[in-house]
Order: sequence, then C-alpha cells, then structure tokens
Amino acid sequence: MHPSLHPLTLALEVAEKDCEQARRTVVRLQHQVNAACSQARQLDDYRRDYQRRWGDRFRVEGSAPIIQCYQDFMSRLDQAGAQQDAAVQRLQHHLDQALQVLRERETRAASIRKLIERRQDELTLAAQRQEQKLTDEQASRVAWSRRPATPGDLALA
Repeated sequence: MHPSLHPLTLALEVAEKDCEQARRTVVRLQHQVNAACSQARQLDDYRRDYQRRWGDRFRVEGSAPIIQCYQDFMSRLDQAGAQQDAAVQRLQHHLDQALQVLRERETRAASIRKLIERRQDELTLAAQRQEQKLTDEQASRVAWSRRPATPGDLALA
C-alpha cells in the first residue's frame, strides 16, 4: 500500500468500527422494541380477556365494592397499557435515532472507501504514465542508436 493512503486506511478502520458499534446498537434497540411491543400486546390481550370474562358478570352479579374493585383494576390495566405504549414509543424513537446514526456512519465509511479507491486509481495512473515515459525514452534511445550515421553526426561529435 502506498504511504499516502495510510491515513485514509486508518480513518476507514475507525469509520468501520463506528459502523459496527452503530449496528450493534440498532440490533439491541430492535430487540428492545420487539420485546416492548410484545409486552404491550400481551397486556392489551389480558385487559380485553379480563373485561370480556368479568365485566358483564360483575355488573350483573356484583355488589358495589366488587364493581369498584373491578373498575379500579381496569383503570390500573389502562394505566399500565398507556405506560407500556409510551415505553414502546420512546424505544422506537431511540431506534429511529440509532438508524440515522448508522446511515451517517455507513455513508462516511463509504465515502472514505471511495476516496481510497480514487487515490489508488490516481497512483496507478501516475505509475503507468511514469512507466510509459521511461519506455518511450528507452525506445527513443534504441532507435537513435540504430539509425544510420549521417555526415552531420560527425560534425556534432
């Protein structure tokens, strides 16, 4: 590798490590969002099932204290559901931010890769031109040495 590319390769290594860290964060947050959504669904399912099983029964058969307990419990289930929904929204917001960071870091790494590629292409082209120049000079010397001597050549000597 050409020495002028060394700083860029170091920058690329750092950028790729940053990308990997961002990917791990995204995966962790995706798992957390999935778990929170699952909990929210379970809580909602439980609330609906509880209401279906006991709501009508307590209204028909229950006394005022039992109905009050049922209503208090339903209220707590509603609060728990609202809190879980808020947790899902917070986690989703953090996931959205982490995805944005990941996109930015991937863009940076891709930009550095492209810059390295361009620099390598420039160095290759410069080396090819230098080689062509040397080949042309050598061919010119060979051609000059092989040409027949003319009377003017003696005057130059």
